[in-house]
Amino acid sequence: MKEELSKAARSFGENVFSIKTMRNYLSEATYASLISTIRQGQRLDAAIADDVAEAMKTWAVEKGATHFTHWFLPLTGATAEKHESFLTPDHEGGALMQFSGKELIQGEPDASSFPSGGLRATFEARGYTSWDPTSPAFIKECENGAVLCIPTVFCGHNGEALDKKTPLLRSMDVLSKQVCRLGKLFGIESDGKRAYATMGAEQEYFLVDKQYVDARLDLLQTGRTLFGCSPAKHQQMEDHYFGAIKPRVMAFMTDLDHHLWRLGVPAKTRHNEVSPAQFELAPVYEGLNLAVDHNMLVMELLPHVANRHGFVCLLHEKPFAGVNGSGKHNNWAVCGPDGKNWLSPGDSPHENAKFLTMICALIQAVDKHADVLRASIASSGNDHRLGANEAPPAVMSIYLGEQLSEIIGQIEQGVKGAGRAGKTIQLGVATLPALPRYETDRNRTSPLAFTGNKFEFRAVGSNQSCAGPNVVMNTIVAEALDGICDRLEADIAGGKDLTDVLPGVLREIVVNHKRILFHGDNYTAEWLAEAERRGLPNLRTTPEALQPLRTAKARDLFAKYGVLSEQELESRYEVYMEQYEKQVSIEAHCALYLAKTMILPAALEYQRDTVATVTGLEACQMSAEAARGVLVRLCELTDALAKGVTELENRLTAKGPAKLAAMAAVREAADALEELVPDDRWPMPSYAEMLFAQ
Repeated sequence: MKEELSKAARSFGENVFSIKTMRNYLSEATYASLISTIRQGQRLDAAIADDVAEAMKTWAVEKGATHFTHWFLPLTGATAEKHESFLTPDHEGGALMQFSGKELIQGEPDASSFPSGGLRATFEARGYTSWDPTSPAFIKECENGAVLCIPTVFCGHNGEALDKKTPLLRSMDVLSKQVCRLGKLFGIESDGKRAYATMGAEQEYFLVDKQYVDARLDLLQTGRTLFGCSPAKHQQMEDHYFGAIKPRVMAFMTDLDHHLWRLGVPAKTRHNEVSPAQFELAPVYEGLNLAVDHNMLVMELLPHVANRHGFVCLLHEKPFAGVNGSGKHNNWAVCGPDGKNWLSPGDSPHENAKFLTMICALIQAVDKHADVLRASIASSGNDHRLGANEAPPAVMSIYLGEQLSEIIGQIEQGVKGAGRAGKTIQLGVATLPALPRYETDRNRTSPLAFTGNKFEFRAVGSNQSCAGPNVVMNTIVAEALDGICDRLEADIAGGKDLTDVLPGVLREIVVNHKRILFHGDNYTAEWLAEAERRGLPNLRTTPEALQPLRTAKARDLFAKYGVLSEQELESRYEVYMEQYEKQVSIEAHCALYLAKTMILPAALEYQRDTVATVTGLEACQMSAEAARGVLVRLCELTDALAKGVTELENRLTAKGPAKLAAMAAVREAADALEELVPDDRWPMPSYAEMLFAQ
């Protein structure tokens, strides 16, 4: 066992062209130049590109790679890659393995078939990928070889961002600038160092035996079950959560961990989740850009490794109705230029005043832009999960915990309270109260919860890229810090001291934005009513949730900080709306096909046999009361299904919400029929089979 653990530790990151690996392949000068780009954000020196490319190629070929690809994150929400061989003919009947700096830095994939939301015409095919040196290249292995993957951004020929990474990197720069600016006010000089956000994405998923998925066209085409009645037992006993992991699932998890570790993904935690067949993987937090790339790799590997073990991995937010859905908890924090987490209380008055400033900045940011934050997690899949008593509602709110909430209350009142018994931290500012050390509970129903040293954005969907939500988080917090710094700098320039002016600035933020704070049960109808009284937006569906992207407030926010131009922001609205409508349309057509060709025929066949049973019993002058009762109910449900099918056919050209309503009516009748038609005649695997057969 010790040998296996040691082997796993040694293999960590072995397929990554990491900083450690670079030392063995780059000259000292090239290494130093590249490190300054990676760690300090300095512009990449094009003169070193050929050296880096040659070193990267040498390392990759040693690993068995024959091809390279620019690996990027288009607006589809998935990853994209086009493989190019290292092999170059030498015109003498042989070939060389070559890779140039030009090929490393820039690629030109055909961009015409990627969604652009109107940023380019259909006939305009040119697009560019550009190397992102802050996310290390890595090797993806396959059965007969390997490919060198180079993380890149993806843009149009006019520089428009056609991907999710470009605005993410922009937002990280904006946040770094404002955090360093605040740090200077607290006497923290950046000395060329950057501030950066960190993230750890907890990934939930389902595993279903492949034989059942192959027999479910809805799962194959949409990722979720469009039909299926709840089994007698599912998650009511709460015995699956953190339960003993079944051997077959453990074998899958072990295999997955080994693959992830080789790619440098710091997978740390694995366990059973709430619903049967549901599981979770959580990594150690790391720099935001790398964490996003790593989560995309997790989503790539999950289905591939699952297939090796006879499973299908479902990443849809709500693959099964009536049981827990799957989210992706986005744990966000900020590391300042001093190398410390600024969302963690410290050991000095300045550090803790800085901590409270960050907390207040986030309160202001989320209250002011709750609608845009909601838009960042909008999708047809997440609509089924949000507010379904297993995930936060569509209303954005912040949970701080009882003790930190008391501190915020004291800031609002302008008094210094005694605080609770237990460990506290003195801020050294007369009007600011003592600060507790994490002696607080957690709130699993809150969309955005403070959990001691980070904010956990729990509303992100399991099938979504974390890039979009973090673009919003970075930008709105940067805007709040910008305003705070403006106030503080002006007052300090006027001769005032930071400790004198900071309490007033923070108090104003709390007074103006405290409505976003809520510490109760977000699942209740009472909270939704209270949120409405407070004026908080409740955008339940994707079409509603995406509308704020078209407001002047959103356009001004992203344009001011250069994160997204007005045209780029509008393109996101167009792309995400189109994706929503297409996904719902696929589901509607699939539901219609299944209802017409599988479920309705099964019901009619059983109806015919039941009629024969009734007729036979009556011919023998025997009681047919029970059979007749079954027949009456069967006819009622079959008629309801047929009417629902007709209505769904009529709504196929309607907007998404109308199609979803028609699909719900068809499903209601079909699920009721499933409970009536004999099991051996039902045309698709049941929930009980799919949820419990591992």
